[in-house]
Amino acid sequence: MAKALLGYVGGSDPRLLAEMRRLQQRVQDLESELVRIQSENDVLSAAAAQHHGESLLEGIDVNVPKGEPALT
Repeated sequence: MAKALLGYVGGSDPRLLAEMRRLQQRVQDLESELVRIQSENDVLSAAAAQHHGESLLEGIDVNVPKGEPALT
């Protein structure tokens, strides 16, 4: 398919090749980021499991003061 695409645009355009390399690098960067985030998620999941059912929201003040009712 790549040959068909290159043939369609008329050969090896240096700008096209540079863009293709840039996109391939971007894909590699995103794949690396995905692996890093998955590892971080695994660590966080393991830490959450160690809390034996404790709520992650414990200790956070969730009391929100009620404001005045809206005027109609």
